[in-house]
Amino acid sequence: MAAESTNSEITQAAVVPLSRADFMTLTKARLSALVVVTTMFGYLLGCRGGAVDLWLLLHTLLGTTLCAFAAAVYNQILEMDADAKMKRTANRPLPARRMSPEFAFGLGWILAAIGILHLLMQVNLSAASIAAGTIAVYIFVYTPLKTRSATNTLVGAVSGALPPLIGWAAAGKPLYSAEALFLFGLLFLWQLPHFLAINWMYREQYEQGGFVMWSNDDETGVKTGRLTVGVSVATFLFMLFPYFAGYATIVYLAGTILFTGLLLALSLRFYRSCERSHARQLFFYTLLYLPVMLAVVLLAWR
Repeated sequence: MAAESTNSEITQAAVVPLSRADFMTLTKARLSALVVVTTMFGYLLGCRGGAVDLWLLLHTLLGTTLCAFAAAVYNQILEMDADAKMKRTANRPLPARRMSPEFAFGLGWILAAIGILHLLMQVNLSAASIAAGTIAVYIFVYTPLKTRSATNTLVGAVSGALPPLIGWAAAGKPLYSAEALFLFGLLFLWQLPHFLAINWMYREQYEQGGFVMWSNDDETGVKTGRLTVGVSVATFLFMLFPYFAGYATIVYLAGTILFTGLLLALSLRFYRSCERSHARQLFFYTLLYLPVMLAVVLLAWR
């Protein structure tokens, strides 16, 4: 009877219209918005010194948005059972049985197909290829690795660092340039203190969901704090590269020292105190840090 009841609930969920709230949750709209912003940044940086083709930018953002939505949908399909075990994700439409996996799979397939084809036809092959590669890494490497190895954070940072290269490629710029390397490195390194902070804050729930994270069993926060300081130092040193390589002005250097220095200071405070409030403040600062530094780069790039 229990199995029949569950199947009945899923069948009914499949025919219930998709609500706006569930669609926003299923596609991880906030995270997808960040992907779109970094893609736009990559395009605008690639257009420095030249004209911005607004139609091309809109086509790039539309295709990227659909691909980001698709990746989020497939991620939640694969993690449906794990999400049901965690308080912060249990009410998502799939673990809450408001939607069937079959419906979500079909929606994800449509979003991915349209997104990649749109980039291919309206932008260029390079942008479409990077978008397809981002989905592949996120779904077929990062998501399965989350239950096997803590290195999943590094792999997830790779997939999260690719979107600005979609915009860079859309602007017709080569992917083997120093600027492209900087774009990738900025997004890659930024994600590490961001995810370390949230992993430690919700470490019990991640463990309940069966995820293997660097913060697992780190009740004191010392190990996570040490890692956070390490990646923040790496971020600070990396962010000095554009100025000393001649790609950015003194304004960029001042912004880097100020804003990345504050990131390092917050990481050190979390390491010394190992308090949840300080981890939370670090997490929220990383959300502010990225758009601020992107703006600094655009304003002060040579």
